[in-house]
Amino acid sequence: MELRYVLICLFFPLCFSENSQSSPRFVLEPFDFLFDTAVDAYNRGEWLSVILNMEKALRNKATVRNVKAQCRLSCANQTTFGHRPEGLGVPIPGAGSVDDLGFFQKILKRADCVNSCELEKLGSPTLHEVTEEVELEFKKRTPYNYLQVAYFKINKLNKAVAAAHTFFLANPDHVEMRQNLEFYKMMAGVQEEDFKDLEAKTHMAEFLLGKSFYSDDSFGLAAEHFEVAVDEYFTADKECRALCEGAYNYDGYNYMEYSADLFQTMTDHYMQVLSCKQNCAVELASTAGRIKPFEDFLPSQFNYLQFSYYNSEKYEQAIECAKTFLLFHPADEVMNQNLAYYSAVLGDEKAQTISARQAVKLYMQQSILEKELLYFGFEAFGITFVDPDTWTPEDVMPKKLRDKQKADRETAARITEEIGNLMKEIETLVEEKKKDSSDIATIIAPQEADPSPPSGTMVYDDIKVTMTSKLMNGSQRVLLDGVLSDDECRELQRLSNAAALKGDGYRGSPSPHSPSEMFQGVTVLKAVKLGQEGKVPMKSARLFFDLSEKVRKVLESYFRLETPLYFSYSHLVCRSAIDEKQEGREDLSHPVHVDNCLLVSELNECVKEPPAYTHRDYSAILYLNDDFEGGNFIFTELDAKTVTAEVRPQCGRVVGFGAGKENPHGVRAVTKGQRCAVALWFTLDPAHEEKERIQAQEMLKMFSTPVDADFIKKEETDTPEPQQATPEPPAQADQEKADSKPDDKPTEQKPVTPDDKPAEQKPVTPDDKPAEQKPVTPDDKPAEQKPETPADTQVDKPADPPKEKAKAKPVSKTAKDTKAKAAPKAKAKTGDQAKAKTADKVKPATKKDGKQTVTKQAKQGDKKDAKPAAKKTVKVAAKKDSKKAKADATSASDSQKGRVEL
Repeated sequence: MELRYVLICLFFPLCFSENSQSSPRFVLEPFDFLFDTAVDAYNRGEWLSVILNMEKALRNKATVRNVKAQCRLSCANQTTFGHRPEGLGVPIPGAGSVDDLGFFQKILKRADCVNSCELEKLGSPTLHEVTEEVELEFKKRTPYNYLQVAYFKINKLNKAVAAAHTFFLANPDHVEMRQNLEFYKMMAGVQEEDFKDLEAKTHMAEFLLGKSFYSDDSFGLAAEHFEVAVDEYFTADKECRALCEGAYNYDGYNYMEYSADLFQTMTDHYMQVLSCKQNCAVELASTAGRIKPFEDFLPSQFNYLQFSYYNSEKYEQAIECAKTFLLFHPADEVMNQNLAYYSAVLGDEKAQTISARQAVKLYMQQSILEKELLYFGFEAFGITFVDPDTWTPEDVMPKKLRDKQKADRETAARITEEIGNLMKEIETLVEEKKKDSSDIATIIAPQEADPSPPSGTMVYDDIKVTMTSKLMNGSQRVLLDGVLSDDECRELQRLSNAAALKGDGYRGSPSPHSPSEMFQGVTVLKAVKLGQEGKVPMKSARLFFDLSEKVRKVLESYFRLETPLYFSYSHLVCRSAIDEKQEGREDLSHPVHVDNCLLVSELNECVKEPPAYTHRDYSAILYLNDDFEGGNFIFTELDAKTVTAEVRPQCGRVVGFGAGKENPHGVRAVTKGQRCAVALWFTLDPAHEEKERIQAQEMLKMFSTPVDADFIKKEETDTPEPQQATPEPPAQADQEKADSKPDDKPTEQKPVTPDDKPAEQKPVTPDDKPAEQKPVTPDDKPAEQKPETPADTQVDKPADPPKEKAKAKPVSKTAKDTKAKAAPKAKAKTGDQAKAKTADKVKPATKKDGKQTVTKQAKQGDKKDAKPAAKKTVKVAAKKDSKKAKADATSASDSQKGRVEL
């Protein structure tokens, strides 16, 4: 960097002041040089250097932009084209047009002014010239990708989150950043306000805040933010227009072959500048995270304002904003009705004295003149111009062009209709073909052509190995069928719908993986607790526990592991498609990831370090149903794009695999219905064994009966006087560990725009409030305007507002949907519970050799069922010794007290 600075000072005298060669002068470092320096520091792992240089690069780029805009605006004010230049009197015969000379004099003065201003503040014009590649990197917000990693490495979480969020808004398809954001959401100390856009434009931020308050019926605050947004819009528009006055873009011309004369050259360049200025309306209506800009952006702000002022009973401002809106759309029926109502309330005489905003009038006058020049350029020189505004008066566009565009629209509509009909026919043929043939792209039916034997033997005869690693184009993979029966699948699915919590494991986020799906889940411990409370059948919770244990044993046997597998996390989950959010969907239900390392798909690498769950060694998914659309499980290469195998879920099917980088995997979008499965992660390290599962096992022991044959035989044959069994304290029902998490990498979540759409406009009635025409935006689509009432309706009656209020005049607003929660509790009698638990506590020998075991029960699902067996156990113990019975009674009393506490 020092060498670059020396070179800059050598070649550009701006490094020194004019009066003294010894005093160095400030030079703004080129932002592309700072960017390259930061990238080099990133590759060396020098995180502080990354932050310092990348932050400075962003600041310097913004400074260059601001200086250029301010210099051009300042020089435009100093050299306006309105007065005859001094020294030019009566035209001299044969000397040409004096007016032309005056025009070019102003041009030369403005050019000198701009060059001097930029030279003084920025240095040589070539100093800050950058390549298209560097411009693209900043446009894609790539610097924030580097910053989020650097800030994370030095434990500055709030800044890492802001940088990650800023980058993701401009790159919503970036899988790794989506996962990083989900990970940040689950970290302690991260606040919601940390997720902010560091590149947000002031006028857009204020507009979105206004919409948020508007949707919450806080109309006073909404109006304040909309007013700031309007002011900032005009400021940003001036800067955008000034920046259009840059160098000519030859755009396809060969520079050396371009040979236009003076006025043709001026025309080409000026038409390009005018087109750029017109496009400022599109640029200012765009924001990161939205595919399309807000349509009719500036008029829509006055639409919001007129109704916000009406609800604040500020009728003068409401009239002003309504009249301003009508400048853009003078024939709008709804707004004219609103204006009539406001005028009637305030008084027609006073309303007539209020006019539309002068700034908007000047803005429209300038814009219309620019459009006329551009359309003239189109007719005379064939220079293409596409009008970005919907409010442009019809007579501005030449008639020939209007007729041509009308014909083009009709032709396009006809072609679109024909293509649509053809696509429907093709889809019908494809569906019929699918019905008659198997889908070879997915793994559905068993394959018999696998020459390689299974890795290990099955511990259950009814389980079939459907696919091995070789047929699944990978390693450490297996597909099993017949693990569950249809009845067991249905019971677990019912358990999920009865016990699962939305967003379980993801801080309650109902759509943690995809905004187009609803996610719900339940852990083993939660299921057992709900069974204890009588909210779900205990046999269902026990089935959840036992079947996950069954899968563990199968994987341990199949992969021939020398050390036992321990559960790392167990999760019964369901993903449900949100019907209204399926159109145009392209994301995955669960983005491609790896279970024990951080997948960097751009580099085909997987980094095994925190925050990944590096202790996970094997994973398995046990499927419960297939009555849904989409939702196939996929294996990919490390690029997260090349699919190597695809599995169609069905009841009793298990896909098991190693949790390392050899098995990147994901889930295709669930487009209809509900997909349920049991997700299981395993570890070879007992230190990371799932604590909640151990607690659930202890609770299940308390509800179990000693049906184990060896145990019963031992009880009946033991002749020595048994030692008094010390009852184990009951597990605390509310003791949960927070260190178990459902997955190692969080996934993408598209940002959600506040639902601020005004309510649908209703037909005009005498008592209705003034209506607001809803702004036409991709997310805020306008409500269909219903026909007016007959002509004899009173003049002052208003149309319906976009958000109806339950006041005297307005039509009542539709209430927001609310969810009613019903949680009936089936409580057993305290005495019965105490008896059952007392009996369970007296059971000796539920532990063998210090290892925890779970006895299987046939159709023994709740505490009520456990009572008879428990009493029988007590009786057997009583026959052996009266002292033992007495001790048991005492133990039972203690256990009962513990049970009541539980």
